Amino acid sequence: MIRPQELPRQFSLPRALRALSSRERVWRKHPPLFWGSAIVLLFVFIAIFHRQLVPYDPVAQNWDEILQPPSWQHLAGTDNYGRDVFSRIISATPLDLAVAVTSVVLPMVIGVVIGTISGYYGGVIDSILMRLVDVVIAFPFLVLVITIVAVLGPGMKNVVIAVTGASWIIYARLVRGEILVAKNLEYVIAAKTLGFSDLRIMLRHILPNVITPAIIFGALDVVLDIMVASSLGFLGLGVQPPTPEWGAIIAEGRGFMSTAWWIAVFPGVAIILAGIGFALLADGLADWLRPTHES
Repeated sequence: MIRPQELPRQFSLPRALRALSSRERVWRKHPPLFWGSAIVLLFVFIAIFHRQLVPYDPVAQNWDEILQPPSWQHLAGTDNYGRDVFSRIISATPLDLAVAVTSVVLPMVIGVVIGTISGYYGGVIDSILMRLVDVVIAFPFLVLVITIVAVLGPGMKNVVIAVTGASWIIYARLVRGEILVAKNLEYVIAAKTLGFSDLRIMLRHILPNVITPAIIFGALDVVLDIMVASSLGFLGLGVQPPTPEWGAIIAEGRGFMSTAWWIAVFPGVAIILAGIGFALLADGLADWLRPTHES
């Protein structure tokens, strides 16, 4: 009789994470993973210690220093209210990152649960859940997000709800496709033969082996969510003034591009750097966690 510990295992994320601590050379073998992690950790550091890093109050107006160009006193200049742009960018970092990460984690959890149930059981359950996916996916992503935010009202909480409601379908379809293949493999058939419950088979045997693509996509999806949050802030549907937010800062500076370009350019640079960091991280994870990788 086949014992549980003898069940064949595919590549799994937990084993890869344990290997990370024992193989320092992984950083040298996968430069995108190293540089992406470094940039993301930098933004995380800024988000955690933003109160200690800002040289000025990000919402305090100073009418004596309106539209000052970048200098040693104001590294990114000042805006039309005399507020320090650098302080506002730093103060906006935790808000934008929190919205982006939350907008990935929530739809990922929902999509993984639905995709797992749909792919494992199939039949009527699969048909019902996939028809729900078809209904949501029929609407363009950004149009659906803007519509939901317009109905619920502006604010970052509603932005997270809108993005979650529009993006869980991607994770559901991704996980469902992986499980449709995995559930017919030998190690799953062996687990069923041993009488393991469906819940145990899904959580202990299948999901750890199919969750990797969803995590890789989630790291890349953070880039999209940063852009969405900034776009909604630019349109006035995100965080409301005077709370600093990257997209809202750009919107405030668009009328001063010819005289005070720094108001819109520097928060745009922050968005680009954050996007590059998460994109490199996703690329590095995809390379490192590839099933053919020797761990």
